[in-house]
Amino acid sequence: MNVFGVDIGGSGIKGAPVDLERGDLVEPRHKVLTPHPATPESVADGVVEVVRHFGWSGPVGITFPGVVTGSVIRTAANVDKAWIGTDAGQVLGERLGLRTTVLNDADAAGVAEMAFGAGRGRKGTVFLLTFGTGIGSALFVDGKLVPNTELGHLELDGHEAEKRASTKAKEDADLSWHHWAQRVQKYLAHVEMLFSPELFIIGGGVSRKADKFIPLIEGIRAEILPAELQNNAGIVGAAMAAAGR
Repeated sequence: MNVFGVDIGGSGIKGAPVDLERGDLVEPRHKVLTPHPATPESVADGVVEVVRHFGWSGPVGITFPGVVTGSVIRTAANVDKAWIGTDAGQVLGERLGLRTTVLNDADAAGVAEMAFGAGRGRKGTVFLLTFGTGIGSALFVDGKLVPNTELGHLELDGHEAEKRASTKAKEDADLSWHHWAQRVQKYLAHVEMLFSPELFIIGGGVSRKADKFIPLIEGIRAEILPAELQNNAGIVGAAMAAAGR
């Protein structure tokens, strides 16, 4: 069964049809840059471009970088504040003319990793953390999602954690892998102190370079693994949500 997934991020909007039996993309994903300002209207234009690139006419799952209740956006840290209070399912569904399902981006990536990736078959407390423009979090207890945790906004060194330890923070400050790994380590230690997970799964685009920083992280009791689906996890999870999985 193939279903379309779209992942809206702070820097890019990407999507592709997904084979839900394999948990993998049917075709290479298509990506457009996230517009600035990232208003509902301009982001909808990008989503339409991605979906129409494939000539898709079925259900579409869409991730959003913020808290989503039902399909209403409650927070918008890395996109325009005009999203807050917007029914994204209605706005995007009307623009696409298709049935849409909207969910938090890290939750989508986590669902995919738990079904097809590094979290497959794992019980206990598991976190998927996505490092990119911000830091997204998805919390699972015995395989069940606790939605909209948004732990990238925890305070770290007097700042929101994602302002210190995201991939964007690394790039903006031109940090070495070692220096950035120290910041990630401090963030993981804080999350571990609060939740005592058995496993951290590190996702986002930087998961492709896991060998450059995960071995540098010390003193964390939980196992640390890179996301197996890497930066496609959000697309796969979005498609799973559209299919009711």
